[in-house]
Formats: sequence, structure tokens, C-alpha cells
Amino acid sequence: MDENEIRRRLDALRAEHRDLDAAIAALVDSGTSDQLQIARLKKRKLKLRDEISLCEDQLIPDIIA
Repeated sequence: MDENEIRRRLDALRAEHRDLDAAIAALVDSGTSDQLQIARLKKRKLKLRDEISLCEDQLIPDIIA
């Protein structure tokens, strides 16, 4: 992937991460407390965070100190 593709992927991942955050907050605020659904969303959110980190690492050049 070139830099532009990585940046587009990174933007999409960040948007999905924000959407999941909003969905989790809505579920918690609704009071229905579907703990299984909340746990699944949180797990997906963590996976997205890992993917975001990988993309960010690809954009930052390795610097040997």
C-alpha cells in the first residue's frame, strides 16, 4: 500500500472506532445493559485500535537512535 492508501484506511478505521464508541455509550445509557453485546463491541474497538496502530507505524519511518 502506498501512503495515500494507508491514510485512507487509517481515516476509515478511526471513523469506525468513533462509531463503536458512540454505540457502546448508547447501549450503556439506554439501561438495557446487554453485557454480551457491549463486550463484543469493546473487543471490536480494541481490534480496531491495534489496526490503527499498525497503520500509524507504517506512516512513521524507522529512526535508529
